[in-house]
Amino acid sequence: MEATEELKETEIGRVMVKAKLTNYDDVVRSQAGVIAPDQIRSLEIDALVNTGATMLVLPHDVAQQLGLSIVRKVRVTYADGRDEKCGIARGIIVEVQGREAEVEALVQAAGTQALIGQVPLEVMDWTVDLKSRTLNPRPESPDAPLLEIY
Repeated sequence: MEATEELKETEIGRVMVKAKLTNYDDVVRSQAGVIAPDQIRSLEIDALVNTGATMLVLPHDVAQQLGLSIVRKVRVTYADGRDEKCGIARGIIVEVQGREAEVEALVQAAGTQALIGQVPLEVMDWTVDLKSRTLNPRPESPDAPLLEIY
């Protein structure tokens, strides 16, 4: 197999996006006049959209830059079968292509790949097109998220 064919096969279905992350508590404190708007901790990262992940997953160094702390530990399982405890951080606003969600995140080791899982995708009302490697709004909600209550 040629190197170009191998690259194409390994990248099929990989959806990478720019995600803006913001510390929700900083936003609230700014709105209350406790801190100036320019003190809100926020950064843009490259994230992998992973429909096999449940939550937002952030590397520890990103969580630190945002000023997030671990509020509890939960048990997680990995695709390779590992099972271990992982920290959860609260109060992250994740924005992708103009849609945002306020979510919790699993915090992994520094330098690991940030992942956007099913919960933030659902709140932002994105569908994943693995063939074109893009995020798309549902046809029922082309302009803004539409959340369902049944």
